[in-house]
Amino acid sequence: MKYALIYLLGAFLLFSCDPKSEAEKIIDQSIAAHGGTKFESSRISFDFRDRSYQIFKSPSAYEYIRSFSDSTGQVKDVLNNSGFTRFVNEEKVELEEKREKAFTNSVNSVAYFAYLPYGLNDPAVFKNLVGETEMDGNKYHVIKVTFSEEGGGEDFDDEFLYWINQETFLVDYLAYSYHTDGGGVRFRKAIKKHEIGGLILQDYENYKPADETVPVEEMEALYKAGELELLSEILLENVVVE
Repeated sequence: MKYALIYLLGAFLLFSCDPKSEAEKIIDQSIAAHGGTKFESSRISFDFRDRSYQIFKSPSAYEYIRSFSDSTGQVKDVLNNSGFTRFVNEEKVELEEKREKAFTNSVNSVAYFAYLPYGLNDPAVFKNLVGETEMDGNKYHVIKVTFSEEGGGEDFDDEFLYWINQETFLVDYLAYSYHTDGGGVRFRKAIKKHEIGGLILQDYENYKPADETVPVEEMEALYKAGELELLSEILLENVVVE
């Protein structure tokens, strides 16, 4: 009995010393299910919508490279800790602030979604477990993510919902509201998994509602009611993990 009491006391102290919320613990499990620390030591390459990407991100450094050709020649965009740089035919190009910001946002957006859920433990991310639900026969934890203004980037006021499978801890669905380019709300459903080099990256169907001013919290009900329009597919091609 004495040893049992000691064990229970130790377990209680261990549990009580864990400062993480339930939402943070679920996100930790989801990141691990998708590849965990392998994200931090891997360079991921893929093609997306006629552009080639190379993505590297660790807790202290990142580098996103986008390459394509257009009427100006061979273009390479580099976004890293030092900022954004565009090269055309291997020569650096000076950009207006507005164009540089637009290019930065587009490169960063592709990297953010490709690496999900890695990145949801960044210091500027706030996570809240809003409940549980069932979608297409599976049970899910529903996590809401918001961002602090400091460190949250240009889109710090965006809001996200993640449906994390209670068995696999993979992100099967997500929804988000955004305010750039007039704003709107989207819902994504994972349709294919790329399991390469110990990582799981995903393709998605991308949906929108008829009324893009609805709160992001209404997207689940609209999806279940069949009231979302398929807008596009988010497909990663020629995926390589090094």
